[in-house]
Amino acid sequence: MSQAPASAVQLPTELYDAYVFDMDGTIYLGDHLLPGAARMINELRRRGIGVRFLSNNPTKDPEQYATKLAKLGLPTDVSDIANTIVTTTGWLKQNHPNAVLFPIAEEPLCNYLRNEGFTLSDDPEKIDIVIASYDRTFDYRKLQIAFDALWFHKRAILVQTNPDKYCPFPGGRGEPDCASIVAAIEASTGVKCQANFGKPDPIMLTEALRGFGVTPDRAVMVGDRLGTDIKMAVDGGMTSALVLTGDSTLAEAQALPDQEKPTYILDRVDQLIPQHVWDELGWTLDND
Repeated sequence: MSQAPASAVQLPTELYDAYVFDMDGTIYLGDHLLPGAARMINELRRRGIGVRFLSNNPTKDPEQYATKLAKLGLPTDVSDIANTIVTTTGWLKQNHPNAVLFPIAEEPLCNYLRNEGFTLSDDPEKIDIVIASYDRTFDYRKLQIAFDALWFHKRAILVQTNPDKYCPFPGGRGEPDCASIVAAIEASTGVKCQANFGKPDPIMLTEALRGFGVTPDRAVMVGDRLGTDIKMAVDGGMTSALVLTGDSTLAEAQALPDQEKPTYILDRVDQLIPQHVWDELGWTLDND
């Protein structure tokens, strides 16, 4: 027996047809790959099993994520990376292709929207949609513009890229995420957010399974957050695996009702590979 210690309560005994991974806290933490991540991804790819990466973070576009993964030793096609920049833009193109947008967002999302042909404006009399996002440049000016567009002119709707309350950092720190900005806008205007484009919303599940040609139960959503990664999988009938290398804890997972618990709970991400495959490959904890 060469696998990780026994705090994980249930490990996979088979390989699935596709794997969808959250990134930060699951595959890497900050600028470092987590133990076993590289060999696991490489083994899945060697076997021709579909691999995709998802993120609720809209402060990087897919090209930036691809660059980061490549630097960490996991070259990945941009088409196999999806985040809330992709899902937000896709929803807007399908439902409001001619809307004038006010993104409370950082440059990657703003640039992506411009490149997809959308008009961005900070004039409350022209704004059709206010997009709340994870924005470390958020200030009173942006709140006032959203307030005027939504409350004073009563012409805009409010949507959000993702529902996360905070973004965790290595070492236990974190910073306010999109939900804090939505809360400020809702509190001041009385207007409720109408749409969410990140996990656990079904729009992200659709993106996760795009092109795989598999049923949800034959694909595994792998992540470190119960409220987003695992909830999306559970709600969508997808196999789920919680990795205890990021935000959520074993105690939190075990406290959930049975119908909300992840299918698997792992100490480290390479435990997705069943024990018999570890043995075939000669893997140990010391050779990852």
